[in-house]
Amino acid sequence: MKIGVPVERFTGENRVALVPDVVKKLVKDGFSVLIEKGAGDRAFYSDSDYTAAGAQIAPTAEELYSSSNIILKVRQPLTQAEGKDEVSLLKKDTILISFLQPMQNTALMQDLAARGINAISMDFIPRSTKAQRMDALSSQNNLAGYKAALSAANHYGRIFPMLMTAAATITAAKVLIIGAGVAGLQALGTARRLGAVVEVTDVRTAVKEEVQSLGGKFIDILPGANLQDERGYAREATPEELQKQQETLLKHVKGSDIIITTAVVPGRKAPEIISEDMVKEMKNGSVIVDLAADYGGNCSLTQANKTITAHGVTIIGESNFPTQMAPQASDLYAKNIYALLEYMKGKQETLTVNTEDEIVKESLITWQGSVFNSRVLSLISKNG
Repeated sequence: MKIGVPVERFTGENRVALVPDVVKKLVKDGFSVLIEKGAGDRAFYSDSDYTAAGAQIAPTAEELYSSSNIILKVRQPLTQAEGKDEVSLLKKDTILISFLQPMQNTALMQDLAARGINAISMDFIPRSTKAQRMDALSSQNNLAGYKAALSAANHYGRIFPMLMTAAATITAAKVLIIGAGVAGLQALGTARRLGAVVEVTDVRTAVKEEVQSLGGKFIDILPGANLQDERGYAREATPEELQKQQETLLKHVKGSDIIITTAVVPGRKAPEIISEDMVKEMKNGSVIVDLAADYGGNCSLTQANKTITAHGVTIIGESNFPTQMAPQASDLYAKNIYALLEYMKGKQETLTVNTEDEIVKESLITWQGSVFNSRVLSLISKNG
């Protein structure tokens, strides 16, 4: 089977779906690999790096798509309405593997199904021990949490650690992290290494020990409640729970120099946790980094892919921190992809899609002309 890796045409995306080291492994496993000319340039992988690893270079996207049985991407394929039509290049029965954000892109999922594309979404890989090596969402969120803390430190007009000088003692920065998932925990660890005092809150009480083990103070903002679903993700809070959450958070928000928010509910708009009134209560020169910017934002004032100042507070709405570390982000993503392909292929000569397999069943979005995933189907049905 021939794997194709096109140039990422999504604005601002520097990552690439395969790196040369992983190409070597795939070629050894019997795959042919075709890389579009320049696909790895923005992640600092040259065409010559790929050819040395055993790949062939396709001069155009058209040639790559028409020659490949499997297409590997980072972001979802763009449509004609977005000015860079990649969807029409996908031939029937192609296996497409990418971050598809199916719950936010239901129209695209229906279009892929109608075209006979068999699409697997890397952000739907289940959070399980068996699927850990394939969990691209976690690998990328890890980098996002790290970069969020660094970005906050860069925009904050003071230093993070406590510093004792002959003139005076400088107190440590106070950081509040909302959401103790992979990104939140990495942000916690990074902020602590920079010398900050860190508080962390999460609606899933099961993460308390993890927060404490990294040196953070856990704040239980909804005592007795546990907003965790059966998949290990946060469920949507009720209006009453959200109001109580905001009331409890206010005193911690007022005392914080930095706030990093990471709260995302799969398939829904991000919960608005930091209101404009709460921003007004923050100290002049404070910083908010909103990692949920791509999903509507946890702060009511967040603007996706923009850094703004409101009421004396810097609000960073960067929606793709991993792309700023493209070489490492691409390397991790490529290894996640390889783990999935290796798993699906097993000991067979060719890769097959087993719709009864627990990992494939959860992440397969479209299959043989129809939307396959039950969660996406339910959302499409609900929205008419």
